[in-house]
Amino acid sequence: MKKLSRTLVSSAAALAALACLSISNMKAAEDDDHKHHHHHHATMAGPNGGKVLHEVEPHAELLVTKDRKLQITFLNEGGKADAPGKQSISVICGKRAQPTRMKFALKGKSFLSDKALPAGLNIPTVVQIKMGPKEKATIIRLNLNLKNCPTCKHLEYACICEHAHEEHDKKDVKKPK
Repeated sequence: MKKLSRTLVSSAAALAALACLSISNMKAAEDDDHKHHHHHHATMAGPNGGKVLHEVEPHAELLVTKDRKLQITFLNEGGKADAPGKQSISVICGKRAQPTRMKFALKGKSFLSDKALPAGLNIPTVVQIKMGPKEKATIIRLNLNLKNCPTCKHLEYACICEHAHEEHDKKDVKKPK
């Protein structure tokens, strides 16, 4: 009887371990699919030529305007500008010792920053987007690389090329005048 009990306990433990392993493998496969899914999105251009932020739903386009302000436009499923809702946006960028803090106001179908980006071509940036007054903020950290991409028509931060972005950072491409 003891031997039967031990066998049953061992079998139950083995089944539980197998179930955990199976769930873990399914989760890893989902994560791989999700990573691949994001990689595909990285090649999408925003309707204005900016970077599409996939961290928020609906997705948003981040664009650096000619006067170095930030414009954020929320997109519909077709990738076109959508009427904004009750979103609120704030950005902190630049050097830690002297950060630039931006607030955003609605301008047409987009949100426009109250200040321009600080000087420089590679600007560390933290974007906070709340989709509604009672929603938790989504925090997006990125470097706004304002150099021209050598192979596509976009600036590096919004590059849609297939090649590695690390190569872009190594090249010192001058912006045409």
